[in-house]
Amino acid sequence: MCKMETATMTFLDVTHDRHKLKQPTKVLLTLSNVLLPKEKLTSTPSMIDGLDFETEVDLRIVGCEWIQTAGILLKLPQVAMATGQVLFQRFYYTKSFVRHPMEITAMACTCLASKVEESPRRIRDVINVYHHIRQVLNQKLITPLVLDQNYVQKKTQVIKAERRVLKELGFCVHVKHPHKLIVMYLQALGFEKHQSIMQMSWNYMNDSLQTDVFVQFDPETIACACIYLSARKLQIPLPKSPAWYCLFNSNETDIQDICRKILKLYLRPKVITEDLERRVEESKKEYDYAKEKAKEAMVHPVVQTDLVIPIPSNGITVAVPRNISSTTTNKKPIKIRSKSRTPLEIKSRSKSPRHLKKSKKRKLVPTYRDYKDYKDYKDYKDYKDYRSNENYKSKSRNYNYRKKY
Repeated sequence: MCKMETATMTFLDVTHDRHKLKQPTKVLLTLSNVLLPKEKLTSTPSMIDGLDFETEVDLRIVGCEWIQTAGILLKLPQVAMATGQVLFQRFYYTKSFVRHPMEITAMACTCLASKVEESPRRIRDVINVYHHIRQVLNQKLITPLVLDQNYVQKKTQVIKAERRVLKELGFCVHVKHPHKLIVMYLQALGFEKHQSIMQMSWNYMNDSLQTDVFVQFDPETIACACIYLSARKLQIPLPKSPAWYCLFNSNETDIQDICRKILKLYLRPKVITEDLERRVEESKKEYDYAKEKAKEAMVHPVVQTDLVIPIPSNGITVAVPRNISSTTTNKKPIKIRSKSRTPLEIKSRSKSPRHLKKSKKRKLVPTYRDYKDYKDYKDYKDYKDYRSNENYKSKSRNYNYRKKY
């Protein structure tokens, strides 16, 4: 009995261990996984593809402005607009503006943010709104969007771009916004009834979405920086000993860095969208040209060798460089046939010489159809004798002869 009990216990232990191994691994998604180091912020994919830093910053600002304007026209909550801008900023630290158009990505981020914040909008409405924004910026006559093939193609591009954003971000689309934090911190400081500092802090926080502070700092530090900047602007004293921001796990260095980034935003001149698109198009042409050159170099590699040519007059040998392709050999050149042929060539090639030669060698074999119209017994007998021949099956018949009957 004791042995049986020990056997059952060991079996249960094994099954318990197997059950432990079959449990799925846990995926931990925190905000620390989203924050980027400074090394990644300095060398972006757009700069690697040949786009200068100032153009990239302007593209980020314009894209976030479009998302904010589209959210207002679509009557989205401010949290959804902020989420779309943060996703836009995160995506272009993994992909380049040269390879992925800014407008399509902004549409995709707007659609995705509306779904994340539980206020979804149709793709058709998003495309209509962006079409309206472009017409207003270019100062053109406002006309409705025509539902033609271009609309279907753009809709497909937006759907694919939305999937690409999800893939590049690893489906980590949760964003913690400092909206509520600003209100909580001001209540803790005793300024819950001070509407001016609360409104100004809120405005600074919305404008900071156009910069890279949300991919570099925590939302608590951003909320403290917005309150710090508003208090300095309105000349409202805040506790210094100890510093009020130490209560919220923030340091002065990061707060001042965020304040500089926000203030630089107001000093930048107004950007013309057409000039930005022209610069991106030039960088894209250069990128495509370099890509084609790299492909040609891989297909046709050139090896430089030195050929020694002796000169009999003075006996001096001279090394002459010559470009020799590694793919060239002593084989005969291959003739490439053209697929298009003239009617005369088709008529002449309808019967190949091989078939003509075979038809000359073959003998025409009589069949039952040759004798069925004859009532003469002798002819039928000849046919019957021919069928009884052993070599009847081995003898082939000409195709043209069979086709005739």
